[in-house]
Amino acid sequence: MKPAPFRHYAPTTVDEAVALLARLAPDDGRVLAGGQSLVPTMAFRLARPAHLIDINGIAALGRLSVEGDKLSIGACVRHAAFHRPAADGPLGKLLTTVVRHIAHYPIRTRGTFCGSIANADPAAEWCTVAAALGAEMVARSARGTRVIPAEQFFAGIMSTALDDDELLTEVRLPLLPADTRAGFYEFSRRAGDFAIAMALVTFRVKNSKIVEPRVAVGGAEPHARRIAQAEQALTGQAPGADVFAAAAERAASSVDPMQDINNTAQYRRDLVRTGVRRALEQAAA
Repeated sequence: MKPAPFRHYAPTTVDEAVALLARLAPDDGRVLAGGQSLVPTMAFRLARPAHLIDINGIAALGRLSVEGDKLSIGACVRHAAFHRPAADGPLGKLLTTVVRHIAHYPIRTRGTFCGSIANADPAAEWCTVAAALGAEMVARSARGTRVIPAEQFFAGIMSTALDDDELLTEVRLPLLPADTRAGFYEFSRRAGDFAIAMALVTFRVKNSKIVEPRVAVGGAEPHARRIAQAEQALTGQAPGADVFAAAAERAASSVDPMQDINNTAQYRRDLVRTGVRRALEQAAA
């Protein structure tokens, strides 16, 4: 099939893009960056935007750089940019691990980090990264700029705190201390398929005890989120199999899993238990 008719706009500055959004969003105007989610739905006519605002010509949105204590990721930075470390230390290494789980290489060369965040698919790896690390989302509109913390950004299945006239211009990830340990585990039917469940963990060890644990789960619920109960089970404990199993059990009992024609809620709950435990084991290795 072919997309329904639409008008194409190619702004060259952020100001021009948000001005177009202010005018066209009420008439079903949409932003086009990587297009790896939007274009297929348009081809099947599941989405019929009347206007496409193509931001690929905005050079400022291609920025990927460390600024102070954060990694700034512009709206046009592709997934493939993370095949090599984008920052020194544990954060760069973690992102190179996670990116290998995103679809297939051709998609990673076009799809964008911020596009994945704005689309907010429950199975999106970058959404789990953002939730786990406490990312900041920078939204621009003709009304101004606002910074939205991750815990307030994701609202449900493909639903976020962004207003219709707002452009997600960048995502900021905090740099991780040098002694941070991180682990990521994802389960999908086949390599490149959407994840059924995933887990991302980070922690530090001080005086042989776990401090500053972060445990996030994606794919299992309508949106990625941290699991405080699992983090509480880790805090102040010595890393080890029994502690990791207890935290994984807390995570499994704390989620409210989705179910579909292929996967029951209990199956996803079991995957959360396994995923959190394996991510913790990976981090401790």
